[in-house]
Amino acid sequence: MSDLSDEIGSFEAKTRLAELLRETEKGRSFVIMRRGKAVAKLVPIGDEVVETSFDEIRSEFLRIRETVKPGPGIRELIDAGRRF
Repeated sequence: MSDLSDEIGSFEAKTRLAELLRETEKGRSFVIMRRGKAVAKLVPIGDEVVETSFDEIRSEFLRIRETVKPGPGIRELIDAGRRF
């Protein structure tokens, strides 16, 4: 959701749904409130949250990990600390 979201009460959202949908098509986002609490978001379809599986995240993490140069080991760090 973009940072430029307007808050709107649930009753007003219900009565102005067609107008809110037109505004959302133009890129505007809304947070629907009920009794002062946010309960829903109305966002343009391009702002949808993409679900990523654990396996996809793990594969990407391992790929990135292979590109990072390893630093000193724990023993080397301990020994270096004792020298100072």
